[in-house]
Amino acid sequence: MKFSLLIKYLDGTTEQVEARAADIVAFEQHFDMSMSALEKNMRLTHLFFIAWSVCKRTATIPKSESFDDWLARVDSVEAQDAKK
Repeated sequence: MKFSLLIKYLDGTTEQVEARAADIVAFEQHFDMSMSALEKNMRLTHLFFIAWSVCKRTATIPKSESFDDWLARVDSVEAQDAKK
C-alpha cells in the first residue's frame, strides 16, 4: 500500500512524497487507529502526520525535527490522485 501526498511549505516550495508501509504503521501506532478508519474519521492532522513521517523516513528533514517544528513550516498537505 502506498499513496502520494503534496506538501506545500510556507516559503512557497512544494514536495511530493510517497507514503509507504513504514509511514502507515507509524500512523497506526501513533493514533491507535487503522488506516481503514480514515474514510469515516479523517482529520487533517492525520495527513500532516503521515507526510511528516515520510519526510523523516526519506531524510528530507532532519531526524530530530519534531512534528510541531515541521508543521510550523507547512502551509498544506493534499492527497494526490493515483497515477493511471
